[in-house]
Amino acid sequence: MENIISVRRATSRDSEAILICLRAAFAPYQSRYTAKGYEDTTLTTTLLADRLMEMAVFVAVAGKDEIVGTIACGDCHLRGMAVLPAALGKGVARLLLEAAEAQLRAEGCQRVTLDTTEPLERAMRFYEKHGYRRSGQVTDFFGMPLFEYVKAL
Repeated sequence: MENIISVRRATSRDSEAILICLRAAFAPYQSRYTAKGYEDTTLTTTLLADRLMEMAVFVAVAGKDEIVGTIACGDCHLRGMAVLPAALGKGVARLLLEAAEAQLRAEGCQRVTLDTTEPLERAMRFYEKHGYRRSGQVTDFFGMPLFEYVKAL
């Protein structure tokens, strides 16, 4: 993996690499997810196609074409941030978050939300470091608690 990372809007041609990225990033947590929760998090080809149509999906690219991370956003909400394990700690998540927040600002959002699950402690610390706070709202995510985070843009 090269050190130069760029972020761009994803296209349907990126689908396979996005699915690989999601599955690699969430594989260590699979045993802590329900089957339906894991599928909704790592997506199927159909779920990803729907997301690409309904939301802005971004990819982090190393070098010319190696996708090392992804995030989706829409309706003032973030979804599906994932970074390949080999790219952790290289600023990929920060670049993805900045791109998604810029997109949401451009859409007129003044506040952004995201949801995360209990196993994702590293993600929670990352979001808190970048200004996100728990709203106190906890919902059910296929039999798992889902914690909402919010940030003013």
